Amino acid sequence: MNKSTKIILNYLLGAGLFTWLAYSIYSQLIHRDNLQQSVQHMWGVLQEKGWVGIFLVTVLMLFNWGLEARKWQKLVKPLEEVSFLRSFSAILSGVSLSINTPNRVGEYGGRILYLKNHNKLKAIAATIVGSFSQLIVTIIFGLIGLLYYINNYALAKESAFLTPSLWQKLVLITGTVICGLTILLYFRLQIILSVFEKIPFLRKAKVFVQIIVKYSSGDLRYLLLLSALRYIVFSAQYLILLDALGVEFLWWQAFLLNSVIYLVMAGVPTIAIAELGVRGKVSIFFLGLLSSNTVAIVAATVGIWLINLVIPAVLGSVLLLGVKIFKEK
Repeated sequence: MNKSTKIILNYLLGAGLFTWLAYSIYSQLIHRDNLQQSVQHMWGVLQEKGWVGIFLVTVLMLFNWGLEARKWQKLVKPLEEVSFLRSFSAILSGVSLSINTPNRVGEYGGRILYLKNHNKLKAIAATIVGSFSQLIVTIIFGLIGLLYYINNYALAKESAFLTPSLWQKLVLITGTVICGLTILLYFRLQIILSVFEKIPFLRKAKVFVQIIVKYSSGDLRYLLLLSALRYIVFSAQYLILLDALGVEFLWWQAFLLNSVIYLVMAGVPTIAIAELGVRGKVSIFFLGLLSSNTVAIVAATVGIWLINLVIPAVLGSVLLLGVKIFKEK
């Protein structure tokens, strides 16, 4: 299978998945008995207090990507000094290029355009370390949320194949083991470099991953802190938008169930447009346990996708117009 075929299949599968999920969500909404009342309630709440919430969520979007920019600035520091503004521009450009790529891998390409040519490939490994730190935070919060979900909602305990107690133990033990191994590898990044040194066909690429061993334990903990702060920010964005659209919930319950949503999304390979459909279905499943206001849950999911992904992608595409891909001869 050549590269062109793979790209076409990725787009077709992504578009097909999005279409199927979007139709599924539409069918679920259209057959609600109180659809009109739900829409009227959501609109009334939005008129009363929602615009303040939307403004706050938009402002927090800048903090969300600003924290990611600070992480990337820290990550590429062993290669070259990058100002925060330049780092922020690189992040937005990365979002722009990632919008139509599987699991947003295009993000790496957008970011490295802002570095000197001899540092571009080396910066990809640095960016992966940053994604690693965010994944660890997602898994930790996700496991806490999953524990709450399993212990409090009967639907999570139903299984035709496993008893509830065994199902719980399998999920939690597997999740905990994965979390532990991920954290261990994160603080022992030299293991990855050792793999490159021992495998013959990877040795030539070793120079591009050597940066990962230049981060001290303090640096890695700092990156985890920034990742945790960013996690709290984009979680708060979603909860604020849900409230602005009239969804009633206890914030801590919504936070815990939302953490399970992020955990599920972290394990689903998809492109941005299909991600919207997947996120919608998963959000309805988990947050539907707290509220029957499905219309507002879907609206909040679409809203957060537009604010956190589409708007930054548009800004990033504008910034890309001024980027010189080849800065040096």
